[in-house]
Amino acid sequence: MERELTEEELQDLYAWIDKIPLSRPKRHITRDFSDGVMAAEVVKHFFPKLVDLHNYIPASSTQQKSSNWSLLNRKVFSKLNFVVPEETVRRIILNTTGVIEPVLRVLKEKIEKKLEHTAENMLIQDLEYYDHKNQDKHYPEIQQDEAKLLAQLAGEERKKDDGIKLKNGKHQQTVHLYQNMDPASRLILQEKEKSLMALQETVEILQMKVNRLEHLVHLKDMRIEDLMRHLETYKGKGKAL
Repeated sequence: MERELTEEELQDLYAWIDKIPLSRPKRHITRDFSDGVMAAEVVKHFFPKLVDLHNYIPASSTQQKSSNWSLLNRKVFSKLNFVVPEETVRRIILNTTGVIEPVLRVLKEKIEKKLEHTAENMLIQDLEYYDHKNQDKHYPEIQQDEAKLLAQLAGEERKKDDGIKLKNGKHQQTVHLYQNMDPASRLILQEKEKSLMALQETVEILQMKVNRLEHLVHLKDMRIEDLMRHLETYKGKGKAL
């Protein structure tokens, strides 16, 4: 936590703090954050329900500063999954140069991580609610297409069965033509014809199933694209928090 920050990291940290409205003008960061009040205000800015500012009293006394930082560690920082060590707190209270910046850097990272986690949870909940409540509303065309497709396939199956019956009828007629043939030749031709008909039927059935799957995949792709658009929308909202 006390790692010395690079110049680039310091500038990034200062720019981040400058965007946060605080109760006191920012003049000297070491003294500004010495009593812990402005650190509480930083967290309050992002998570209003996490901090009760009236519990943090602006102070110049070591005792009150220590009390503020102790309360921050127990009530606030612990919920962000980090604490400021006692020795570091002591040095902050004594206005030791270069100590507060690494602490604020870690605080910034913890805040951003919690914001991201909160936004993701909100997104998941909203998408689940959207999908549960609005699926019938937003996808009537898709569902109708699926129903039509299934009905169409059922009809094609019936036609297929009728076609097989017709072919069987034709097959029976063809058998009569083979009656004058040599029995062995007739048997071979009949077996070849049966095999050919079975193969043709198999090919037609498989092609019908392929067409069905391709159409269903297209319908699912449409649904996924719609959900992805909403996902990007909610991500944008999460970043804006």
